[in-house]
Order: sequence, then structure tokens, then C-alpha cells
Amino acid sequence: MNLRIIVTSALLLFTMPLALAAETESDSAPAAKAAAAAPAAGRINVNTADVMALTSLKGVGEKKAQAIVAYRKKNGPFNSLEQFEAVPGVGPSIVDKNRNNIVFR
Repeated sequence: MNLRIIVTSALLLFTMPLALAAETESDSAPAAKAAAAAPAAGRINVNTADVMALTSLKGVGEKKAQAIVAYRKKNGPFNSLEQFEAVPGVGPSIVDKNRNNIVFR
């Protein structure tokens, strides 16, 4: 009986850190994506950002963010604010509000 307790305790000691490490890795995946979309503090890469990240731009809700992603998939990456402004629903006003927060790399 004592041997069973020792073996069970040893198994728990060695398997718990592995389970915790797996949880930590899966929790960090969204953070890694967000870091890729926002290369600098407060800046959004409109060529790699997902819908959620794009909604952090001023004046961009979920529908406009979806339109940005769809436009990007159809027409390729943005190279300038003028190209970004060509997205339906994104006009000069939104570009002006976000001029310092948008990057293209």
C-alpha cells in the first residue's frame, strides 16, 4: 500500500508540470497573434490584423473590420493610406483619425 502511494505521488509530481505547461502555451497563442498584428504600441498592421484587432481603430466596428479583411484578401496587401481608404466604408475621416496608428508591414 505504501508503494502505491509513493508511485501515485511520483506520477502526480511529474505530470502536473507538463499539464500546466501545455495550458500556458495554448493561452499564449492569441497573445502572439496580437503581437504580430500590432508591431508597436498602439499601432495596427492592417495587412496582418484580424477583425478583432482592426476594431481597435477609431471609427472601425466589426462590419468595417470584416470589410477591410475581405478587401485585403481580394486585392492583396495595402501599401499606402490611399489604398486603405479605398475599402468600402473606410474614408478620409477614418484614415485621418488613425493616421498615426496604421502600419503596412
